[in-house]
Amino acid sequence: MNKKFSFNENFPFGKEFVKEYHKTSAKYPVLSTCPVCHHELSVVKLHCESCNTSLDGHFSLSKFNYLDTDKLYFIEVFVKNRGNIKAIEKEMNLSYPTIKKILDDVIVGLGYTLEGGDDVSQQQPSPQSSQNEKSKVSRTEILDQLEKGAISVADAVEKLGKL
Repeated sequence: MNKKFSFNENFPFGKEFVKEYHKTSAKYPVLSTCPVCHHELSVVKLHCESCNTSLDGHFSLSKFNYLDTDKLYFIEVFVKNRGNIKAIEKEMNLSYPTIKKILDDVIVGLGYTLEGGDDVSQQQPSPQSSQNEKSKVSRTEILDQLEKGAISVADAVEKLGKL
């Protein structure tokens, strides 16, 4: 069975990750969800290519196995850049709010809850930069609602026009 894993086409870095992944590995990553019913899959067999040993049982996957390809690529870039958001923005050619949103998605995807709202740093921003950041976050939230189908295109345009 020759399956390809998918990635979110909205993130431009997903395609590069798939290409890079196939360069470095001849095997596919472990699927974490059933392609039919979308429930979690469990690993029940392990096999050693070297000595041909097989183990049957129930084996756990890490939290990272349940993240999609885009989030795994983001984690790779994040670690490579030692968490430096400016470097991540430059490498991925994405804005700060987008990087922050992806990081929040990864945190939630790993099973953690976001605490403290949208504040990432302890610094007090100037009132003007604070207002600009609120607008950017609002735009991001509106676009997220549109992507999820929670609001219509007309509603999104109206809300964006009010910013």
